[in-house]
Amino acid sequence: MAITSVNVRNQFKGVINEIVEGPVVSEIDVETKAGFFTSVITTRSVKDLDLKVGSEVVVLIKSTEVSLAKL
Repeated sequence: MAITSVNVRNQFKGVINEIVEGPVVSEIDVETKAGFFTSVITTRSVKDLDLKVGSEVVVLIKSTEVSLAKL
């Protein structure tokens, strides 16, 4: 899967360092060259995106929202 375009300017490529999975939401810690970022997303999205420790992702930051895109 390739991201062809996105309107979010603050993007940081990184690797998932830790996943704290809960019944409804999960905490995803990502290590990037700029530092560590944490995103809280639904556990369903973790499974749908097949996110695992070591997965390459892009951290997308817009205002107070931190989103992930799997590479």
